[in-house]
Amino acid sequence: MKRNDKIRVAIYGASGYAGYELYRILKRHRGVAIKCLTAESSAGKKLSDIFPTTDDAAIMRNDDVDVKTLDAAFLSLPHGAAKEVVEAITRTSTNIKIIDLSADYRFDDAAEYEKWYGRKHTSPDFLDDFVYGLTEINREAIREARFVANPGCYPTATILGVYPLLKQHLIELTEPIIIDAKSGVTGAGRKPELRLLFPEVNENVSPYNIGYVHRHTGEIEQELKKVAGSELKIIFSPHLVPVTRGMLNTIYVKLKTDKSTDELTGIYATTYRDEPFVSVLGGDAIATFRHTINTNASVISVKKVENSPYAIIVSSIDNLGKGAAGQAVQNFNVMFGLEESEGLI
Repeated sequence: MKRNDKIRVAIYGASGYAGYELYRILKRHRGVAIKCLTAESSAGKKLSDIFPTTDDAAIMRNDDVDVKTLDAAFLSLPHGAAKEVVEAITRTSTNIKIIDLSADYRFDDAAEYEKWYGRKHTSPDFLDDFVYGLTEINREAIREARFVANPGCYPTATILGVYPLLKQHLIELTEPIIIDAKSGVTGAGRKPELRLLFPEVNENVSPYNIGYVHRHTGEIEQELKKVAGSELKIIFSPHLVPVTRGMLNTIYVKLKTDKSTDELTGIYATTYRDEPFVSVLGGDAIATFRHTINTNASVISVKKVENSPYAIIVSSIDNLGKGAAGQAVQNFNVMFGLEESEGLI
């Protein structure tokens, strides 16, 4: 590809929140030409028919995309639907790169996918071809990848929050890692549900799928085990909070050795010192929703609990940014050898 050529992309699932966020980011990306947008339920409409925008970009069906004219495809589709598109694309094109925002290729084992998502995986042979797209940890593999599985928003915030301590083997893994997570309403998608109506969400905080039932539990455990090099358990408790977008995970861990807050903060700062999208707060500062809203940033704070062996990590991301569309574009930039922050700052 010549330096001045635009990379031709399609956005599948452009009618969802993450799909539209992808469109907004890629419109300002200097290296991209958006060739088509899809949404099965909105095919034949314009983008301005489904979002408050003056942009009249046309929406088509997935099957109407001419993949031979594309260099890359972003799949912002529900689990199950993404597999079908990957299978269709690979039957037609051997060159197109795919960044999948669904959960269809995040698991290493098809049985684990089937356990957590309750449906048979129809293309398990592709699982080994997909790189788990947490850029800060898997950058070199992403650089060489044709297919990337974008992580979920809860796993992104959790893994980035725990990674420095797990990498240094500072967490006592005989006890579970406890994750108290809170997400904005867009994290639940755009499909109408009673629990997502304004009167239900407003002035309310709702835990959901608590225990060992939330689908992201398996994904988080899979990736944290890789970092730790051993078995571990998590207790994951997600909550819906009355904001449009944002995510804040408060994570409780037991330390193997005594470390002060300053020492812990220093470990995080050293781990992430070269990362353009990760910031570590020092002093008395604590990460909040507002640190990351409408950005691709991850902001982390860590505090030692006085007179105890425990530490509390607070990890903030935007569920539509670093938790979905922003990270997808970050991975895309790495895959194509572009400036990693292109389109994101």
